[in-house]
Amino acid sequence: MAHKIAADKCVACGCCKDACPAEAISEGAPAYTIDADKCVDCGACAATCPNEAISPA
Repeated sequence: MAHKIAADKCVACGCCKDACPAEAISEGAPAYTIDADKCVDCGACAATCPNEAISPA
């Protein structure tokens, strides 16, 4: 199961993108997005997010 980013909490800081080993996160407008097909569900992005904007889908 992939993770998801809550657009209302994401400030597009890029921490999650840098932490993702699968390169599943990309910049979006206004928030970053996670490609569910690439996500390996490791949780590195959620652990890194300073705004707790990422959760399991």
